[in-house]
Amino acid sequence: MARRKRQPIVPEARAGLDKLKAKVMKEAGYNVSEQAPDDVKYEVAKDMGVQLQKGYNGQITSKEAGRVGGQIGGRMVKELIQQAKANLGKQVR
Repeated sequence: MARRKRQPIVPEARAGLDKLKAKVMKEAGYNVSEQAPDDVKYEVAKDMGVQLQKGYNGQITSKEAGRVGGQIGGRMVKELIQQAKANLGKQVR
């Protein structure tokens, strides 16, 4: 089965999203590589007791995969909300 690579709606945003992922996961105490921020999912999975490995992961349930992704994505969304709230009071002139 071919692996589906998710792409942001705006492809130019990939670098910014990777930086955000690295930032929030470092703040959460994970060891994140700037060159491969997606690899943090293996460390998160290990902490959660999910047997995620590089390559095919047909043995894990969608619930387990969602728990791992939710830890990462949830932190990213919280950070984006905090940034938006901080910018609400600023006016563009």
